[in-house]
Amino acid sequence: MAYELDDFFKNKMNMLFRYLLKMGVGEADAQDIIQDTMIKTLSYLGEIPNDKLNAWLFKVAMNRFYDMYRKKKRTIHIPIEPEHLIDEEGPEEIILTSEQKNEFNALLDQLRPEYKHILLLKYEFHYSYKEISDTLDMKEETVKTWLYRARKQFEKVYRRSEQ
Repeated sequence: MAYELDDFFKNKMNMLFRYLLKMGVGEADAQDIIQDTMIKTLSYLGEIPNDKLNAWLFKVAMNRFYDMYRKKKRTIHIPIEPEHLIDEEGPEEIILTSEQKNEFNALLDQLRPEYKHILLLKYEFHYSYKEISDTLDMKEETVKTWLYRARKQFEKVYRRSEQ
């Protein structure tokens, strides 16, 4: 049982670490957030329901990230690689330049933070609706609604930028 729990925490902490890096957090800061999350988790482990542990870990890490963000007053940067959102077309493969990637990330920065998170989980980490609902501790229907709204908001921001 202890071995399984150890593997569970390693997997979750690795996933959270990668997620934080995608959020634009530096490697040292991400390690600090993961360490703080693990310490807090171990101190409250007996009080957290097993079915809520995944969501609890995610929320603790995100709250720590927001605390750090407020202290450092940095901008939130979510570098979703645009290549994941487009199809490749054989020899005429679409290649996005650095400038286009920067424009894409600038558009994402205009979205509500909740929408950026949910888009990142869906399109970068390829989470299912169920996995997103478990991670964010919300109903699957709410996830679907937020994803729809996030896509619409992104589309609106994109159309506004083209004018």
